[in-house]
Amino acid sequence: MEWTKDKFIISDDASRLDLDVVCDFLSRSYWADKRPRRVIEKSILHSLNFGVYDAERQIGFSRVVTDFAVFAYLCDVFIHEGYRGNSLGKWMMECIMSHPDLQGLRRWCLVTRDAHGLYSQFGFSELDGPSRWMEKFDSTA
Repeated sequence: MEWTKDKFIISDDASRLDLDVVCDFLSRSYWADKRPRRVIEKSILHSLNFGVYDAERQIGFSRVVTDFAVFAYLCDVFIHEGYRGNSLGKWMMECIMSHPDLQGLRRWCLVTRDAHGLYSQFGFSELDGPSRWMEKFDSTA
């Protein structure tokens, strides 16, 4: 699918992604700064990806790991620093949440350190019953 707004485009076509842009940004992020390119490439292969573009230049990205039936995990969300303040992150979230393949899911989750305000606009909240959730986290992977 593809969405347009002014001069910007959001597309879920993974073949359009600029892996150099994605890898560069993630290498500067707090959550994926040590993630090798081969792992980023593999993660993209197994996700529904959203690229944000200014004409042909990629300026944003996010991916959804999902079974397309009951569960989705939103991750690796970014808008390039030079494009922030244009509501592109909010628009990307609108596109993700309205994507036809992601409708009717029982549970969405995400992890964020600093974007609670954005995600709460789309129904995300702190865990209800966090004691029910468990994780296995390997900081070296």
